[in-house]
Amino acid sequence: MRRSSEFELIRRYFAPLAASSPAALGLVDDAARIVPEAGRDLIVTTDTIVEGIHFPEGEAPDHVARRLMRVNLSDLAAKGARPEGYLLNTAWTAAIDDGWIETFADALAGEQARYGIALAGGDTVSTPGPLTLTLTAFGSVPHGRALLRSDAAAGDTVFVSGPIGDGLFGLWAVQDRDLPGAGPGDRAFLAEAFRFPEPRLALGMALAGEGGGPRLAHGCADVSDGLLADLGHVCEASAVGAVVDMAAVPLSDAARRIVAARPDLLLEALAGGDDYELVFTAPAAHAAAIAAAGRACGAGVAAIGRIVAGRGVDLRDSAGRPVTLTRRGFSHV
Repeated sequence: MRRSSEFELIRRYFAPLAASSPAALGLVDDAARIVPEAGRDLIVTTDTIVEGIHFPEGEAPDHVARRLMRVNLSDLAAKGARPEGYLLNTAWTAAIDDGWIETFADALAGEQARYGIALAGGDTVSTPGPLTLTLTAFGSVPHGRALLRSDAAAGDTVFVSGPIGDGLFGLWAVQDRDLPGAGPGDRAFLAEAFRFPEPRLALGMALAGEGGGPRLAHGCADVSDGLLADLGHVCEASAVGAVVDMAAVPLSDAARRIVAARPDLLLEALAGGDDYELVFTAPAAHAAAIAAAGRACGAGVAAIGRIVAGRGVDLRDSAGRPVTLTRRGFSHV
């Protein structure tokens, strides 16, 4: 098993990823130079994924690369940002050789082409383990139009951009755990959903009014920690509360079959995370425009509740009764 030196790795595998980025300065400097377009605000986000925590041990390098890119771009989507580029920090273990890194870099090249971005720089080191990867994505929004967690207002409708629960059930599929009611096709679908979430970039930009349209949404977050937890983050930042109709939360066909077999797993799905859908609030008057934007972006937007005066997220069943929660989402520490 062989791994090239730091500068050989950069020259061979990562410099090609930066070839189209003026910000990268050819990867011969120790920093990137980012010049925002006039009239736009720069948005920067960073995420770290750790083997054995955020992805399974022994996961294929192309799977790791695609997931790393997409979970970061989802944070840009939640701000309504247009992706512009990214930085990459890698902490390789002794088990990672040139072949692994080549496959990883090839997958990043595919993601760059998919999302229209390029590498602008980063750092590479060694570690005794576990494998740790950090991606810092940057994008831009028209000045003053970023979607912020702190902008939700009482009276807003709460929307979600697509099905909830596929991330959690997909993780269980990857871990070969029991999924009651799920067939082989469901397991494959869910594993794919966990490994390769689709960041809702087009919808986020539409909600922010990219291209000159109206700003449609107020508070917004992506569902990484769990629907209830991430909506809770919006409520906390905005000093408001929310009421969510549990029956209105959309599920995929695969997740619906699991919940039909084990109804108690619906609460797990609402707290599970890794869905990378957008949960956002908006005035009821914007509902038709939001539905149209969702259709145009291929997102099944659904209204699931409302923002109210108060604090916290109140979950209600189909009869309007409060649902007792033992867990709301994932904690990082």
